[in-house]
Amino acid sequence: MKRVIALGFFDGVHIGHGALLKRTAELAEELGAYPAVMTFDVPPMKSVELITSPAERAAVIRGQYGIDDIILLHFDDELRRMRWNNFILMLRDRYDAVCLVAGYDFRFGYMGEGDSEKLKAQCAALGLGSEIIGKVELCGEAVTSTRIRELIAQGDLEKAAEFLGHPFSVSGFVAHGRRIGHALGAPTVNLTPPDGKLLPARGVYATRTVIDSGEAFCGITNVGVRPTVSDSGRVSIETHLFDFDADLYGREIKVEFLKFLRGERRFSDISELRAQIELDGAAAQKYFE
Repeated sequence: MKRVIALGFFDGVHIGHGALLKRTAELAEELGAYPAVMTFDVPPMKSVELITSPAERAAVIRGQYGIDDIILLHFDDELRRMRWNNFILMLRDRYDAVCLVAGYDFRFGYMGEGDSEKLKAQCAALGLGSEIIGKVELCGEAVTSTRIRELIAQGDLEKAAEFLGHPFSVSGFVAHGRRIGHALGAPTVNLTPPDGKLLPARGVYATRTVIDSGEAFCGITNVGVRPTVSDSGRVSIETHLFDFDADLYGREIKVEFLKFLRGERRFSDISELRAQIELDGAAAQKYFE
């Protein structure tokens, strides 16, 4: 099966990645090949908190860009030590690549020795096609995963969504909580943050939650340690869904973070917290209107 393969880590699958993925699909159609994406399970060069897990990356690539063939490589010692030219040979021989597409800043191979110029030269020598996608900017600023991580960590989810081309989200399975939300009149669904997943600044957000049936519900989400009702110091993600009252325990959901409403704070007592939850709900309802 001949493939045109997009190369990269694609954390966040932002609009810069989108330009690369769209071009990959176009080239595949021109060459009578299948579009594919090659990515890694962990970051090759450094340890960072990820905007998207491998599963979340795959979901965006398939759902938003229509590329179903995703090659997820395990970044082990063999791959880490592979020379850049052997990496290209592997893509040709093992994955039937006829054309490779990468970003201008793509590095690959042992110690990141491979770059876009070496990629083009080696592909030409091997009779493979290649294309390098240039920098994508938004409002005069380069679109990068690093910049998007900064925006998310600051709580600027609206600007992050512009750079991503989709809302930042956290996916997972609903876990049992302490049912404090029920006592406060705002029952919540609780997610345990995945290891290595970037979380937004602590506080309350207007969110949209998509459940595994495909239905979506507006609501508010608190990210933080719940200082008024807990001293565990453990960060949790708790979402109250508007106009929804059903059991979601054990089911998979995706929480899309749309707007920062306020920072996390400790309240003097439960009644003050309850009053603030009502204000948060009203602020979110106004946002959705």
